[in-house]
Amino acid sequence: MSNLHLSAETRHVQGGEIKFAYRSFGYRSQVPVIFLQHFTGTMDNWDPLVTNGIALHQQVILFNNAGVGSSSGITPDSVDTMAEDALAFIDSLMLQKIDLLGFSLGGFIAQVIAVKRPDLVRRIVLVGTGPRGSEGLGNLPVTVALASQKEPVERMLFMFFSESENSLRSGRNFLARIFQRVVNRDPEMTEQSIASQQKAIVDWGIARHAGYPDLKNIVHPVLIVNGGYDRIVPIKNSYILFEQLSNAFLHLYPDAAHGALFQYPELFVNQVVNFLKQ
Repeated sequence: MSNLHLSAETRHVQGGEIKFAYRSFGYRSQVPVIFLQHFTGTMDNWDPLVTNGIALHQQVILFNNAGVGSSSGITPDSVDTMAEDALAFIDSLMLQKIDLLGFSLGGFIAQVIAVKRPDLVRRIVLVGTGPRGSEGLGNLPVTVALASQKEPVERMLFMFFSESENSLRSGRNFLARIFQRVVNRDPEMTEQSIASQQKAIVDWGIARHAGYPDLKNIVHPVLIVNGGYDRIVPIKNSYILFEQLSNAFLHLYPDAAHGALFQYPELFVNQVVNFLKQ
């Protein structure tokens, strides 16, 4: 396959009032995998080892939601509106059935999509994420403030990896991979987008209903993945997802943090591919 992560063309499609930027590559399967990105991330923040590995078995679609990177519009400050924008993008491609891979904030969006449009979704992968009312999300502004005091490379290591030498080494290798693409890279996130996403995440962590009612409406097969030490979305939230979802599988990676999928990309790809092909 010649059109993989590093060389995939950035295309645009109109969805409502938003001109969404996206890249599509890999095996032309009937059911593509829509990747939903983390806080402050663009298409260029996905790990090529992950996207290329999955693309060998299934079509991969990366995109920037409203106001992010090379997409137009203004980034909303609520997860529900982000999910509506994501659905506008998906509908613009006239897709009838999809798998979802949601990382962190993207995992919140994936849950809302599954509740709003259950017939559209086949299977879901949730990474480093949690349910509406997740514990610990109110600490995000403090964590971001601590990270902002560090140099850019150290900032990303702090957010995504643990403090062990092994984890930090994996983190540096990950950073080298995501900067391999030099042609048509996405613009960095704007301050407006970052502030709106942060507000959406903190609001998602406010429990509005007892008993996680949204999760009871998600009957799809779900693969949950996290690192054993996640300072962004504490690991307890992964257990809640596993306990509350009716058809969930849980995998926890040792000596890993929020970016566990980037620390163990080969293991992650194998688990995702096996899960999605069932």
